[in-house]
Amino acid sequence: MGVSIYKRCLRVWFLGFLVIQIASGCSAKMDSIKDATDPLGALNNLGKTMPISIKDAKQLSSDGVKNTPQKPEKQIVKGIYVSAWSAVGNKFEQLIDLVDQTDLNAMVIDVKNDSGQVTYPSTDPLVNEIGANSHVIIRDLKATLLRLKEKHIYTIARVVVFKDPYLSMKKSSYAMMTQAGNVWKDSKGTAWVDPYKEKVWEYNIQVAKEAALLGFDEIQFDYVRFPENGKKVDQEVKFDNPNHWTKAQVIENFLKKAKEQIGGQAYLSADVFGLTTSSDNDMGIGQDWSMISKQIDYISPMLYPSHYTSGVYGIKNPDLQPYAVIRKAISDANGKNQLLLKSDSHIAEIRPWYQDFTATWVKPHKKYGTIDVKEQIKAAKEQGVEQFLLWNSSSTYSYR
Repeated sequence: MGVSIYKRCLRVWFLGFLVIQIASGCSAKMDSIKDATDPLGALNNLGKTMPISIKDAKQLSSDGVKNTPQKPEKQIVKGIYVSAWSAVGNKFEQLIDLVDQTDLNAMVIDVKNDSGQVTYPSTDPLVNEIGANSHVIIRDLKATLLRLKEKHIYTIARVVVFKDPYLSMKKSSYAMMTQAGNVWKDSKGTAWVDPYKEKVWEYNIQVAKEAALLGFDEIQFDYVRFPENGKKVDQEVKFDNPNHWTKAQVIENFLKKAKEQIGGQAYLSADVFGLTTSSDNDMGIGQDWSMISKQIDYISPMLYPSHYTSGVYGIKNPDLQPYAVIRKAISDANGKNQLLLKSDSHIAEIRPWYQDFTATWVKPHKKYGTIDVKEQIKAAKEQGVEQFLLWNSSSTYSYR
């Protein structure tokens, strides 16, 4: 791999730079790939050592450092979720093979997961202060991204935002607090951070910014919401809300700030509840379709049929009818976007999550396979929505 990288660097730099700059730039890049013991130095070197074109060279500062990573051309993304554990070793190679052998072209990789753990050797001060990266899984994230770039695979960094039991434990002042002043936990015993606290915003934006600088094409915010059962939560929690914002305003303002800081370096997307495509309010969790759509490039409703209750959309057993569920959900999403167009609002492209897992806890349920996945894809494609992401928590897919 080193020889091919060197040749590419030599060819690009020869067009506008001295030979001495060629040698130092390419060797620095290869050294930074090998150097897992100095993640800060490696991160600092990243912008200086990536191969650049003549067009990119015009955007260099006087000292030769590229100002920001360049976003790729937009494309029709067809991706899979890849847990951090699945982004290493043989499992990762198997997933690359799956992408190679199908029409898939993207991976959504955990960089900050549901437990609040940062999965790579982050250099962010707060991450290191609280030890959020004390259990690193992806030890050389840059090398992982380079491998995916070589395979022309679009890369999306998944950042779980407000569901963060780790940060809540390490800094209780960031957590959602009960009226009595204790750390609040949901019905599963999981602590959440308070979405009203702008220090929480800054923490997550810094992680996302670092992921963008490392080379991810897109940042995807998950759990960018308040906990469900909103009315009950509101009775139990004392939010830190000096601005008297609504929940929907908080989520929109967080995404707006993220766009200001990261939008020039990477695309932004957000995962939202499936029913946001049909609901006329924020569902008590702060997810208002139109408000979120204005701040991001892609909106990803989680349209898992197993997650819809019996009777929704007039469907008795949604898990048994994936085509019908997706057809109705996408129809409603398109309707919302048409209204946004009339008001000249920015519209995020719809890129849904589909179910490629079997929901054994649902009664009745069906075993999902390739046919069921493709029925979901078909239902949306018939209505002009071709992009999609596939979810399986263990990153084991039936899709072929």
